[in-house]
Amino acid sequence: MCELYGMSSSAPVGIESALLRFRQRGGAEADNPDGWGLAYHDCSGTQPNAFQIVKETTSACGSRLLTRLANKMNTDLLIGHVRKARHPAIVNYLNTHPFMHHCCKKEWVFAHNGLVPSILLADETRLRGTCVPAGLTDSEHAFCHLLDRIAQGFDALLTDPTAWFDSVANRAEWITSLGQFNFLLSDGAHLIAYGHDRLHVLVSGINGTRLVQISTEPLTDEPWQAFRAGELRVYRNGSLLTRAETTPVPVDPQSIAFDAADTAGHQCEV
Repeated sequence: MCELYGMSSSAPVGIESALLRFRQRGGAEADNPDGWGLAYHDCSGTQPNAFQIVKETTSACGSRLLTRLANKMNTDLLIGHVRKARHPAIVNYLNTHPFMHHCCKKEWVFAHNGLVPSILLADETRLRGTCVPAGLTDSEHAFCHLLDRIAQGFDALLTDPTAWFDSVANRAEWITSLGQFNFLLSDGAHLIAYGHDRLHVLVSGINGTRLVQISTEPLTDEPWQAFRAGELRVYRNGSLLTRAETTPVPVDPQSIAFDAADTAGHQCEV
């Protein structure tokens, strides 16, 4: 099944060793051969706070491009993904994570591990126009559901820029009830991590720089900590801002009623 890697730090850092190990999870040390992608701040470029996205539809473990990026990477925010194509089992660029969409005057990126095909039965986001999936994955549809909920509370963002944290937690709980839903999400400043059943975190420091790394499976021999089931964490500049625990209750996909969807969950593909 697909795997995730994310990082947030208080200053740009090199993460070569972690990325090279994560690269091996894409077809060598794990069965995720169907593409890879990185969304990251290029702190050495002209727009250090804007996401750059690089994706390939070939396996990460054989990618020379990923190796070159790992060798030169200097960033303070990153979301990475290696894919096992499942729903749908179509390998192409549009189905490759991370995905990017615009919402509430921000660019958001998202990557997912799991399966929530039933999300397609409740897809009203196309009608609202908040977010129209470019590919076919249940993952990207789930991403649009998260953005739709954030957009519904846009007015609250004018007085409380963190109001969307609760919206994400509530919608993640609903989506998770439809399957398996581990994800990384960012608005360009925060790193939001949700661990339904499979996510780990490592907090460390490099020469006074605060660094948090999140991965589906531990990438080093250091003491990574597992997320609690249904836990959501929000980081900024390498520090934990808030956390929440959700309690998704599995539902019958055939009984999905979108308007009452705050208590159930979906699952996305990787």
